[in-house]
Amino acid sequence: MFKHAFCIGTLLVASLPLQAQTDERGAARAQLEPKGFLYGIGLGVSEEIYQGYDRRVIPLPILGYRGDKLSVLGPFISYEVLEVNDIEILLQAAPRFQGFDESDSDVFRGMAERDFSMDAGLGVRYERNNWKFNVSAVHDVLDKSDGYELSTGLGKVFRSGPFFYEPSLTVSYLDSNHVDYYYGVRLNEATNMRPYYQGDNATNVALGFSVSTPIFFDGFTQLAFDYTWFDDSITNSPLVDSDGSFSVRLLFSKFF
Repeated sequence: MFKHAFCIGTLLVASLPLQAQTDERGAARAQLEPKGFLYGIGLGVSEEIYQGYDRRVIPLPILGYRGDKLSVLGPFISYEVLEVNDIEILLQAAPRFQGFDESDSDVFRGMAERDFSMDAGLGVRYERNNWKFNVSAVHDVLDKSDGYELSTGLGKVFRSGPFFYEPSLTVSYLDSNHVDYYYGVRLNEATNMRPYYQGDNATNVALGFSVSTPIFFDGFTQLAFDYTWFDDSITNSPLVDSDGSFSVRLLFSKFF
């Protein structure tokens, strides 16, 4: 499943088009990151760890704008409030593609719907010598789970001709409100086959790999894969029958 929408939002930002692989960021960005309105399409498919819920498919229409500080890519929004050398501080907002209703699996019958939501918060990004490091702290601003997430990621970009490859590692911490909302079973939802369960804090780890290129249709294409290992606080839930999930995303974008 898409544990958090910022993984998608980061991919969108990174693929519009390729970020400069140089420390001379100003001149390189002017050439490789044009400003203006853009459009595109994407598709995300991910395995679900819920019982009887095989996969989640998310279409990603891309329509937005990139300026010097503001990026708006549909519901994914970021605004750079400060840049010091190679460090950027950003305000961020993104949807959380998570949740379920009774129709998604038999295990959810008799349970209240768990809704998609919207997260917002602060991010810090550092890039140098093809290394990328980011930290973010976001909170559920629609008060569905009233939870928050802290995450940190590390990646490095390698280039071979017109192709760019980026392996990455992400560690995310989810508070008990978030885990209990999406993986807990309330007292009035408990049955003999689905006992009461209250989720606790969780730390998940994900490995990713992406391939990007600007050679197709005068735009930018990116294919990304991720595998996530889930904390015991999530996998011990009676709603869950797997301790890991695989996801793939394909994105294409270009400027008007």
